[in-house]
Amino acid sequence: MQHVLEKLGLTYDNPGVFDGEWRGGGAKIDKISPIDGRRLASIHTASDDDYSKAIARAHEAFLKWRVTPGPVRGETVRRLGNALRELKHELGQLVTLETGKIIAEGEGEVQEMIDICDFAVGQSRMLYGLTIQSERASHRLMEQWHPLGVVAVITAFNFPVAVWSWNAALAAVCGNATVWKPSEKTPLAAVAVTKICERVCRETGADPAIFTLLVGDRKTVGQKLADDPRISLVSATGSVAMGLNVAKTVHGRLGRTIMELGGNNALVVAPSANLEMATQSIFFGAIGTAGQRCTSTRRVIMHESVASKVRNKLLAGYKSLSIGNPLDRKTVMGPLVDKNAVDLVQHSIQRLKDEGGEVLYGGDRLTVPGDCYMKPCLATAKPDIEIVKHETFGPLLYLLTYRDFDEAIAIQNGVPQGLTSSIFTNDVREAEKFVSAVGSDCGIANVNTGTSGAEIGGAFGGEKNTGGGRESGSDCWKYYMRRQTNTINFSSELPLAQGIQFGAGEGSGTS
Repeated sequence: MQHVLEKLGLTYDNPGVFDGEWRGGGAKIDKISPIDGRRLASIHTASDDDYSKAIARAHEAFLKWRVTPGPVRGETVRRLGNALRELKHELGQLVTLETGKIIAEGEGEVQEMIDICDFAVGQSRMLYGLTIQSERASHRLMEQWHPLGVVAVITAFNFPVAVWSWNAALAAVCGNATVWKPSEKTPLAAVAVTKICERVCRETGADPAIFTLLVGDRKTVGQKLADDPRISLVSATGSVAMGLNVAKTVHGRLGRTIMELGGNNALVVAPSANLEMATQSIFFGAIGTAGQRCTSTRRVIMHESVASKVRNKLLAGYKSLSIGNPLDRKTVMGPLVDKNAVDLVQHSIQRLKDEGGEVLYGGDRLTVPGDCYMKPCLATAKPDIEIVKHETFGPLLYLLTYRDFDEAIAIQNGVPQGLTSSIFTNDVREAEKFVSAVGSDCGIANVNTGTSGAEIGGAFGGEKNTGGGRESGSDCWKYYMRRQTNTINFSSELPLAQGIQFGAGEGSGTS
C-alpha cells in the first residue's frame, strides 16, 4: 500500500483542493479501506473560502483555455492518456483499495480513462459545424460550436475515476475548465488523478486549474456547484434523490445538466438463447463490483421453458464463488464499499421476504475484518412487488419468469429506471423487436451481451429516472459546447427571411 501511495504522489495526509495550488481548510476525512478496515490516508476537504477561490481560478483558466486551438488542447489530453498508461497498475490498485472492487476491475477502470483520452484527442480535430443552404441570395448560413465555460463533475464512489474522465477529457478538448467533486467515499483516487493532471499541464504549458479539484460534502461543495451561476454545466452521477435536487437547482437558474442516476437493469433469456453465454453474462453483471455498478444486472426475466436450467446454472456459480481480498487475482467478488452499503442490501433482502419473495441462496453477512463483505443474494420474486422496482445498490439478483415475448418487454420496462437492458436470443425477430421503438425503453439495449461493461465509443446514459443524460462517446462532446448559428450577408442588399417586405419604400434597403 505504501508503495502505491508514494508512486501516485500521495502521503498519509493530503490536501483535497487543487486550483493550481494544493490546500484544504475544511474538515479532515480518514479514508478506511473496505478490504480490511485499515486507514489508507487522510484528506483535508474544502472550506467555504477554498470553494470561492477555486471557482474563480477555474473561470480564469477557462478564459485562457477557450482560445487555445482545439488540436493543442488535444495534445494535453494525449499526454494525460500516456501518463495514465504509465501508472495504470498503481492507480488501479488504489481504486481497489478505496472501493473494494477486484483488481481486474480497478485496472479496467483506468483503461477506460486511457480509452476516453484517445477518443477525445481525435475529437479535438473534429469539433465540426455545418454550412446550411440559405434561402436568401448571397448569404451563408452556418452553425459552429464554442467552448461552454466551467463544467462541474460530481462523481460517485463506484467508478471513482472513469466517470470523471468521460466528462473531463471531452470538456477539456472542447475548451472548458472542469471542477471535480468526487465522492467523499473515494477521495484518494481523485487526488491521485489530479496530481497526474497537474504534472501533464505543467509540461504542456496549460493552466493546471483547467482540472480543478474540490473534495468536500454536499453543503460545502455539492450544493454550491448547483447554485453557482459561474458553473455552465453540472454533470452528476449518483442516486435519483441527489439528481432531482441538483436538477431542480441548476435548471432553476437555467443552467445545464447531465444526469446519470439509477439503474434497475434486466436481462431477458429467451427460449432460443445460448444458456451458457446468458448465465456467464448474468453472473458478471450481478457480481461485478459487488453489484455496485449502475449497469449491474438486477433482474433476470426468463422464459418458463428455460427458467429451471438458468436457475440451476446460477445457483452452481453462486455457490462456487470466490469471495475475499480483491487484490488477489483469484478473487471474483470483494467487499462492498462500506458497512452502510451492506446494511442497505440486508434491508432490501428483508423487504423481499416480507413482500413474498424467496431467497434461493446467499444474502448472509460475512464475519471478515472490515465488516463490508456478504454473500451475493439470488432470489425469486414477482415483477410487480415494490422492492423489485427499487434499485438496491448491491449483489441482490431477482429471477422472474414470462410466457410470451410482449410480457417480457412489459416486465423489462415496468420499473421507474431506464439505463441498460439485454436480451439473449437467437430469434432475429425478438432481437430486432427488443431494440425497436416498441422494445426496451432504456438508453442502452443489448443483444447477446450483458447489461454491464459499456464501451466508451457509444453514448452512455438512460431514460426515465436514470435522468436522460449522455456521456462518453458518439456526439456527447456537444454537451460541453454552446451552439451558435451565424448568418453572413456578403451582398449589398438586405433581404429578409421568409420573403417579408418591411418598409419597402425607396431607401428601405429591402428587396
